[in-house]
Amino acid sequence: METFKRTPMQLFNLPQHFVIPLFQRPYVWKEAEQWDPLWSDIRRVAELRIAEPYREATHFFGAVVLQAQEVQSRRLIAWNVIDGQQRLTTLQIVADAACALLEEADYVKLASQLDDLTHNSEKYVDDGESRLKLRHLNRDGAAFTEVMLAEPPVNYDQLRQRDSQIVAAHRYFSAVMEQWLGSPESPDFADKAEELTNVLLDGLQFVSIELDAAENSQEIFETLNARGTPLTAADLIRNFVFQRLELEGADTDRAYREEWPFESKFWMKEVSVGRNFVSRSSLFFNQWLVAITGEEISPQATFSRFKSWIEHDSRRQMSDILPELQVQAAQYQELSESSARPGGSLNSAQMAFYRMAASGIEVLKPLVIWLYAPGRNVSQHDIDRIIRAAESWIYRRQLLRLSGSNLGRIVADVIAANAEADAEDLADRVIGYLSRLNVTTAYWPGDEEVRNSLTIESAYRRFPRGRLRMFLEAIEDRYRAETGQPQIERNNYPIEHILPRAWKDTWPASTLEAEEERQERVHRLGNLTLLTNSLNSKISNGPWRSKRAALLQHNTITLTGRVVGMTENLEWDEKLIDQRTAELIEELLKVWPVPEGHEGRVIDPQTKAGDWVELKHLIEAGLLAGGDELSATHRDFTSSKAKVTADGAIEFDGKKYYSPSAAGYALRQKATNGWYFWAVNDGRRLRDVRAEFQNAATD
Repeated sequence: METFKRTPMQLFNLPQHFVIPLFQRPYVWKEAEQWDPLWSDIRRVAELRIAEPYREATHFFGAVVLQAQEVQSRRLIAWNVIDGQQRLTTLQIVADAACALLEEADYVKLASQLDDLTHNSEKYVDDGESRLKLRHLNRDGAAFTEVMLAEPPVNYDQLRQRDSQIVAAHRYFSAVMEQWLGSPESPDFADKAEELTNVLLDGLQFVSIELDAAENSQEIFETLNARGTPLTAADLIRNFVFQRLELEGADTDRAYREEWPFESKFWMKEVSVGRNFVSRSSLFFNQWLVAITGEEISPQATFSRFKSWIEHDSRRQMSDILPELQVQAAQYQELSESSARPGGSLNSAQMAFYRMAASGIEVLKPLVIWLYAPGRNVSQHDIDRIIRAAESWIYRRQLLRLSGSNLGRIVADVIAANAEADAEDLADRVIGYLSRLNVTTAYWPGDEEVRNSLTIESAYRRFPRGRLRMFLEAIEDRYRAETGQPQIERNNYPIEHILPRAWKDTWPASTLEAEEERQERVHRLGNLTLLTNSLNSKISNGPWRSKRAALLQHNTITLTGRVVGMTENLEWDEKLIDQRTAELIEELLKVWPVPEGHEGRVIDPQTKAGDWVELKHLIEAGLLAGGDELSATHRDFTSSKAKVTADGAIEFDGKKYYSPSAAGYALRQKATNGWYFWAVNDGRRLRDVRAEFQNAATD
């Protein structure tokens, strides 16, 4: 390996070919991020040279990695571009666009100098060979060749590849250089033309790392990943895969055309994972590796783990692995695209992908990839059982708003623990593994805990809208399955409050106490439904009889139809909301059941709530007990008493309140921080008991 400091003229002066291999990523530089800053640098250097002729201003343009080809033509040196293809392609485009402008302005000598940067002399080129010094073997080849060989002035709109990013770059640089040069008749055109040419010949500087044919270019390629437009994990993996194939003597052209699927828009699309965006291909490789290795792998470690798995763990040829990778990528794409279509019924795996997208998670995808791996031969019945159990584990935790930060590790552990299991035993083993989880960060909640929590949960406020809609859709699909109907369309249907949020004008309550009861139920699960179209606000907030008639007239959703049916001669009230809440909870428990007898017990209940603490957590930790008396601490209410109930409520004046603040409000009739307001018998306020609980959780 040798390293040189080069200018474009030094790099491109000889008759030669620079070859961008077919497996390199396509051209991705863009106007705002790269073209405009580059043009600003070129213009700045040119203007400095005009203003200060003896200054010899330059601009460092980065590094490139080149590797000599083993087989050279008789006349032309040939290099593979290992890294730096984005900047080399852009430089060639800039030089060609400037050449065309100067040729049109009849500055033939300057144009000829720039032409020597981009085109080999015909006397060195065999018949039928392209004169271009830079050759793209990947999908950019047609666009690059067409625009670089177009006769000036280039009519971009007539090019066959006019929508290409490469053509867009040529058009951009032509436009900005023409604007800067001005009219050929202007007095400063000649100076600008000469200095622009000089900058493109010797005012830009590279570090050129040049390898001989036998050296390992992959190591250099990886160390330069952070420059320019950062390479994704998929970019690094692609380069590594095809270098391995070359070492194995495989037909890389055929492999790229027929077995490498990751160049389509589907795979190049950036998708959100938490707060970050990654290419879908990089995300797939990460999830595929989890499925292959049974290890939790951070996105930053995707390439390094792929490389180490190939080199040290797989003990297989890349040419044998690639077809299997292709099969699983096709399955993944089919599941993703099917789950994104609004119509048609989905199977369990497709529905799992849809529900994950709606819920904002990716955690179960490695499990699905693993279940469908070539040669695993798991029956569809058992795949359905495993996915249903895994969804139950995940979504019951979401219903309780428990942390999901540790679940990726559990999925990887499930895969690792059952990697060698017989296919016919797999479902029972996976379900058994999940049911034995017994710590707060991972356990599978039982029925009673979900009932207790969701019965009083303000679901509309507590759950992200997409997740809440998915829960309601799951209930709807269960209702439809009972009568053999197809699944509900996944059209982001609006969520409607049956008792409206603005209920006081048209749904008046008779007493202040009744108002409190009503307000507590507005956002509960039993007061929510799905509609195919939003009701207008007048109907939505209007009297119940008018609203019921509208629901009856326009509804096609079973979930809403049952509300209409249960209220034929009744007003929609708190009792019916409670009744329907209980019914919908039972449906969710049936959608995502647990094994018979499973209770979801944990060995560390004091950590269950984390930062979100309720009275029930203090009871579980033994810091409070049902029947404990509470006293009001405010000077105006020191004689007021309440008691803790076994189910985590505060009972006051014959009524239950499921938060200290709600009980405080009921007594004071104004907003009250109940954790400060109520005290236990030894004088400690509830906030002190809560602090003890939280401190124990961190010990």
